[in-house]
Amino acid sequence: MDPTTTVTTIPGDGPSIQESSHISPNYSFIFKFEQSFEYREKREWMQTHWHEAFYWVAVYMLIVFGGQAYMSNRPPFKLRRTLTLWNLSLALFSIAGTLRTVPEMLHVLNNFGFYHTVCNPSYVEVTRVSGFWTWMFALSKVPELGDTIFIVLRKQNLIFLHWYHHITVLIFTWYTYGQHISPARWYICMNYLVHSMMYTYYAARALGFKVPRKLAMVITSSQIIQMVIGCFVTYYGYSKATQGVACKLPVSTAKLGLIMYGSYFVLFAHFFVNTYGIKSNQKEPSSSTTCIKTVNQQSVKEKAKSQ
Repeated sequence: MDPTTTVTTIPGDGPSIQESSHISPNYSFIFKFEQSFEYREKREWMQTHWHEAFYWVAVYMLIVFGGQAYMSNRPPFKLRRTLTLWNLSLALFSIAGTLRTVPEMLHVLNNFGFYHTVCNPSYVEVTRVSGFWTWMFALSKVPELGDTIFIVLRKQNLIFLHWYHHITVLIFTWYTYGQHISPARWYICMNYLVHSMMYTYYAARALGFKVPRKLAMVITSSQIIQMVIGCFVTYYGYSKATQGVACKLPVSTAKLGLIMYGSYFVLFAHFFVNTYGIKSNQKEPSSSTTCIKTVNQQSVKEKAKSQ
């Protein structure tokens, strides 16, 4: 930051936020619903209601495993049009989230440095645009549970990574929103970006387009990279907090984040090896998750016939 720039300190319950006329990117257009967003009331609501995520998880698990039992002796549904609309909707939502949050992070990174991107929560407490899309990100973890319904109704293979990822992301996101942890800037931008590619790919597949298998490998690789970066920024924030350096990240939350991202890395790496490794050269994924979905239905049908 230019040492001649006048800054003011915004009071808060974390490290002080230094604001200048350049703290936020110069958005060419700000929607009315973004401009009117008030993070404090949303934060207070989530601090009081975050535990309701467990209710959503309970309903989710009942529907998923109860649905599998219900479908066990029934033919699978095709749901091609519904699946296309679903993936297209989530793709557009993720693209919008990417376009509205990534500019803020890049601006802070370029003007204030890496430390501020990890330890300063200005993304939600100063910038109304990214603040609104952070709130949308937290809420979106509930409807994203619907991914699994398609797996159940289409009788696809439901792997542990799929439902484990869904429930832990929902709980962790709702729990930490009330804290406004600063590394979430990275979590949110990465998730929006990866989901933009992922759901666009799935929408194209559902429409019948033949997408190169290598693109599926790129998406899975980007998910693994996401987990590595998630671990890194979380540990960076954790190390700063334990050293007494101002960083909006409770130590207990940092430990939970490291466990979560570490487990994701192991599971995604295992999936990648099993799917694209030497033993799987003739196959493509046959499961669907928030981060993994079916990329070759034909191979599944052929395998079923051979059995």
